[in-house]
Amino acid sequence: MGKVFVLAVLFEILLLAQFGSALDRQPNTDYHARRQALATKTSGGVTLLFAPTEAEGPNAIYGYRPDSDFFYLSGWAEPGAALLIAPAVEAKGKDPARAYTEILFLPAHNYAAEKWTGPKLGPENSEAARITGFDHVEALDSMREELVRLLPQPRTTIYTDTPGPGETPNSKTPLEWLSRANAFPLGVSFQDVRPLLASLRTYKDAGEMDRIRKAVNASIAAHFAAMRTLKPGMSEREISALMQYEWGKRGCERPAYAPIVGSGFNSTVLHYSDDSGPIQSGDVVVIDAAGEYSLYASDITRTLPATGKFTARQREIYDIVLGAQRAAIAAFQSGKSHLRRDQPNSIHNVAYDYINSHGKDLHGEPLGKYFIHGLGHFVGLDVHDAGDYDVPLAPGMVFTIEPGIYIPEEKLGVRIEDMYYVDASGKLIELTEELPHTAEEVEHAMAAR
Repeated sequence: MGKVFVLAVLFEILLLAQFGSALDRQPNTDYHARRQALATKTSGGVTLLFAPTEAEGPNAIYGYRPDSDFFYLSGWAEPGAALLIAPAVEAKGKDPARAYTEILFLPAHNYAAEKWTGPKLGPENSEAARITGFDHVEALDSMREELVRLLPQPRTTIYTDTPGPGETPNSKTPLEWLSRANAFPLGVSFQDVRPLLASLRTYKDAGEMDRIRKAVNASIAAHFAAMRTLKPGMSEREISALMQYEWGKRGCERPAYAPIVGSGFNSTVLHYSDDSGPIQSGDVVVIDAAGEYSLYASDITRTLPATGKFTARQREIYDIVLGAQRAAIAAFQSGKSHLRRDQPNSIHNVAYDYINSHGKDLHGEPLGKYFIHGLGHFVGLDVHDAGDYDVPLAPGMVFTIEPGIYIPEEKLGVRIEDMYYVDASGKLIELTEELPHTAEEVEHAMAAR
């Protein structure tokens, strides 16, 4: 029996390698548990989500990237799929009872396209359900019939990615087609599923934490490489390219966001991403760059002196930023603290108050006005991850703490950004602890060239 089980597992791994992707997927049971958790939140409503189609044009530079919500529920990383989750409901009036139902819809083979993109798993494959972990796998063309069978008359709620202002969600075109094909009963209503998914994605499971740690560790190595290499005369782009190489060779598929390497005045530009300027003696360089491992992001910033030594003024501002971060950490209380400003027990307010009460600008004014962004955000399948910011920080959450001061007049920007996780006991765990934090530690790391 043991040998048969091992052979079956090996066979499944081979099938996943051929038809799934190179991503480090979690076990199918993890995705199944998420689908069931979502089903409990929809009050009998049916969830219907669509994956993007194959990436084209500028969006294809790093290849196809699955939609984060779709991947969170399915673990499926191929384009053109759809999923349906129908919770169990009891019979009510003329509406019959319904057992819990989940279906992954896969597109039919396009063999001409597969010559370019590689073989795809089709719905006709007898192993499709076992490979994907869904109870049922059907052809995408059968979706209308399945909807007609599952949805009660004359009322139901469809949870999907309904469009907001200026949005064109994945569901827009297929839902329009299904509506024209009379797939939905009269009186159907559509609700945005994303707030429900955000509440689930706020809390990371063990498999997610493992992948986040791999992204973080690869990015830590990239930051150490930058510290050992950076010197006056280099270009910002050299450092960006070096870091992408370092986290890429450690398994990251792509940057988690557009890397920022800003020297001198560019250090004061929050979303500077040209990475095209020279690094000059006397500059500080803000490096906000990190990789994505199997779709899970990391987010790290360090501020380095181009010469390897901070000036007195640079060190003063650096120490204030670090002090603000440490003050926020000291104020953290699991189940009470909030990330955003002006919320109860806001650690953002703690960091701001520290900055505003330490140091002055060149005109003798407090520095609080130079801290111009939020203190932190959730991190997960997206670098600014879906999550519920109205609930206090609690076990299972992953987020950044990233105070900063940006003084354009002095061409001086400093940001220190680390990633944190609240463990089961409520303890705040720093995922980026290995990196230098104090000015002395930064200078020491840069001296080891």
